[in-house]
Amino acid sequence: MAELDSSTGEWKRALRLVRELYSLAPDASARVRLLREVRSALETAQSPRLRSLARLVTPDADARQLLCVLVPLERVDSRTRITDADMELTDSDSPAGGKPPAKMPMIAVADNLRSLFNVGGLFRTADFFGFEALWLCGYTATPDMAPQLERAALGAVASVPWRSFVTIRDAIAELRRQGRRIYALETSKRAIPLSSATFAFPGALLLGSERFGLDPDVVASADACIAIPASGIKNSLNVVTAFGVAAYQTRLRYEAGNPSMN
Repeated sequence: MAELDSSTGEWKRALRLVRELYSLAPDASARVRLLREVRSALETAQSPRLRSLARLVTPDADARQLLCVLVPLERVDSRTRITDADMELTDSDSPAGGKPPAKMPMIAVADNLRSLFNVGGLFRTADFFGFEALWLCGYTATPDMAPQLERAALGAVASVPWRSFVTIRDAIAELRRQGRRIYALETSKRAIPLSSATFAFPGALLLGSERFGLDPDVVASADACIAIPASGIKNSLNVVTAFGVAAYQTRLRYEAGNPSMN
């Protein structure tokens, strides 16, 4: 994202226009005009990175496609914003040189997460419950492309191995090559309640985007779909919260099958 020069202010205009476009309904009368304005602003920008985003602003661009334009702009904007990691929070992490935590053979796979806070939260949660690794897919930020992610993770980036994939389908293909069982965490009609789900190891847990969740074909490709039953009006949780609930249950199942770890 280095090519997005915030000193010129052109990225701020692009961010304002794309946010406005993203908020419009698909059938809004102003959509065509704003699409043209956004594409023109990106095509004529001085920044090569901004110009490269212009190809995504097509007449039939849907919400997912516009997110691929909006997310990089928001990440530049977030560089000037404070995070809870800047507020001098303290912790009592395990001291350096101590006994390394026991990892379980389970990989968390995140697809198209928009929020750096959420990605940082996934790193912290994966570390806390001893996940083997965290794989980041689609436009999910990675530590090398978003330095502030490490601050949002409060150092957990260093303890959780990660990989990036262009699409979650590429990640699933690699998981299959490794012989892993794949579990999709999603509110699908065919989902098994988390409390009654069984887990085989080594495995992988798929996590969808904040707004769209996992694509239907991705859910269908999993060995099982699991869901956290809702007791309130809303039928879903923030991705980090949902991962925490599922990770805890996964860890319990793993330790139950490995008594020596208790």
